[in-house]
Amino acid sequence: MLDPQLLRSDLGSVATALLSRGYTFDVQSFQQLESQRKSLQVQVETVRALRNQQSKKIGQLKSAGEDAAPVLAEVVGLGDQLAVAEQELDSIQLALDKLLEEIPNIPADGVPDGLSEDENIELRAWGEFKDFDFEVSDHVDLGNALRQMDFETAAKITGSRFVVLRGLLARLHRALIQFMLDVHTDQHGYSETYVPYMVNRDSLFGTGQLPKFEEDQFCMTEDNFFLIPTAEVPLTNIYRGEIVNVEELPIKMVAHTPCFRREAGSYGRDTRGMIRQHQFEKVELVQLVHPDNSAEAFEELTGHAEHILQLLGLPYRVVALCKGDLGFSANRTYDLEVWLPSQKCYREISSCSSFDTFQARRMQARFKVEGEKPRLLHTVNGSGLAVGRTLLAIIENNQTETGDVVIPKVLRGYMGDCERITRL
Repeated sequence: MLDPQLLRSDLGSVATALLSRGYTFDVQSFQQLESQRKSLQVQVETVRALRNQQSKKIGQLKSAGEDAAPVLAEVVGLGDQLAVAEQELDSIQLALDKLLEEIPNIPADGVPDGLSEDENIELRAWGEFKDFDFEVSDHVDLGNALRQMDFETAAKITGSRFVVLRGLLARLHRALIQFMLDVHTDQHGYSETYVPYMVNRDSLFGTGQLPKFEEDQFCMTEDNFFLIPTAEVPLTNIYRGEIVNVEELPIKMVAHTPCFRREAGSYGRDTRGMIRQHQFEKVELVQLVHPDNSAEAFEELTGHAEHILQLLGLPYRVVALCKGDLGFSANRTYDLEVWLPSQKCYREISSCSSFDTFQARRMQARFKVEGEKPRLLHTVNGSGLAVGRTLLAIIENNQTETGDVVIPKVLRGYMGDCERITRL
């Protein structure tokens, strides 16, 4: 969440920055609550000081052999006043906290202006589109023809937006996970981490999914646990409530997990195939860094995700999201979009974001330099990559006229040296 002190000291600038991303901040409500908080804070401190002063006087009167009953009665009355004032102050503070919890992050300097994805800016592109001399198929038709991608059976087992993979496609899916983990740990310096696939409310609050996006989460109401929407949640929350030594920074973690999203509000969008599913796999990258190194870490992490696409030979582009297209917690985001020949367009395969202190403040994740007070960490994360979307990009970009799929060379060692996927 945002720093309350920033709101108190520069409310106008904060409101303007939020408006630039399409969020209208209720300035009047904040000012009214803040005014009440200040007044009650003064009242509480005044009554508390007076009660302490009179409490000392009781001891002095008793020591002098004088009657302390009137002062004792006054102290009791002041205690009652203090309890009422503290309760009112707590109530106002809760209202302020609730207001702050709903406010998105402020865009970083240099984020493009704009309110929709149409105003995002392409920063760079990599790779060349293959020149197919036949009519290309999409991943659904290819997978069906190979008899290794089955949406109908998944719908029978569960419902729509699930898939069953078989044979070499299932192995390719597994190979991608292993390949990504190996590259990120061996070449990019991340520590592989295994995390729970269910988290509590505090964890989802810490990274910003709650309270605003509860409808998009799968919740097990009996236990009040949530299936994770991304490994970002458990990875980042490892350091919730922790203070690490500055020498431990940067902390770089990678995890493979399934991810679960209800996709509330996305009905009718990408219903065909594996683009937008309720259950999917990701390899997630998370860095917790010193504030001075935040911008560099963001660019580095984005480059790590790009490296996977380059090794796989998949054409892609990097897009800077405009202010209005930023996620709730992010202050800067680059999307990596892979080329899909069947759609003749780029589609998102990774989203890399920087959060400044927004998540760390919600989690109270801090670092300490010897002799100084603890400070909030900066957090950075991104997909390295979304496994299902990488799979379908490989299928489409490496299809042959006969319907076979050529396996990228870097993956063949994970596939028993198999060079292509053929019909079962």
